[in-house]
Amino acid sequence: MRLLGTYGTILVLVTMLIVFSATQPGTFATVGNFRNILNDMAIGTIVAAGLTLPLVAGDFDLSIGYVASFCGLLVVGLLSANQLPIPIAILIVVAIGTVIGIVNGIIVSKIGVNAFIATLGTGTVVVGLNYAYSGGIPLQLTHSREFTDIAIGRLGGVPHLILIMAAVLIVLWVILNRTVQGQHIKAIGVSAESARRAGVAVDRSRIITFAIASTCAAIGGVLMASNLGSGQVTAGDGFMLTSFSAAFLGSAALREGQFHIIGTLIGVLTVAVGNNGLAMIGAPIFTQYLFAGCLLVLAVALGGIGRRYGRG
Repeated sequence: MRLLGTYGTILVLVTMLIVFSATQPGTFATVGNFRNILNDMAIGTIVAAGLTLPLVAGDFDLSIGYVASFCGLLVVGLLSANQLPIPIAILIVVAIGTVIGIVNGIIVSKIGVNAFIATLGTGTVVVGLNYAYSGGIPLQLTHSREFTDIAIGRLGGVPHLILIMAAVLIVLWVILNRTVQGQHIKAIGVSAESARRAGVAVDRSRIITFAIASTCAAIGGVLMASNLGSGQVTAGDGFMLTSFSAAFLGSAALREGQFHIIGTLIGVLTVAVGNNGLAMIGAPIFTQYLFAGCLLVLAVALGGIGRRYGRG
């Protein structure tokens, strides 16, 4: 059981790779397909990696999917309706995402509202802002091919999305593992009260984790809009489920029930490989939903096993 809590997700991933490679060797087990998997999972990985930081601190953020949807819609509106330059529009939208995260953090840490309730509430407010801004109608990008090139372009044959994903993962890994702030976040996750007694600015650190999570969700929303070439009202809502699945799966990869950036990457890869493999073998679309649901249950179970044995 201890092995499952530490290597369960990797075992699931390796098993799927073997099975799908054996059943579809000419299509699944190719360099091109693995590059497509990485490209397709890039945006979700960015959002899930951002979510990992509040999870490390023992908090939840249920607003990330709604923030991604709103920011994706808003950046298209700023570009098409307001004719703002691309860098300015992106900076404004990412800044708004950061502010939403700060608000989440203040409500949770300063006011003392449970993170589950607080982020669900702010997420619902963001949905309202989304519909108020768009009227519930998708927004079309009327110009700026340069904007769509952000997501669909390539550098040296490598898709931009993969490069951006790698950059974000490196930055978040460094923050969490090579900075004093990262050590504070980990300490809060173990025991907020003990961290406070040790002189850690607990409230500030929790606010920072929510700000990072929401910033990553905003970046994901911008990249999603660039990839689609339009702003869709609910395009990012699904990131909430997939991000939590990936993070919990990642907690059963290499560490005993601990959330960490590399683990989240492995978790997203596991979900992406499963969906890609099911599509390759021609499985009905409903099987992907069954797979996602079962994987979430498995992820929480494996994470729980890891944490139980990690404390033992």
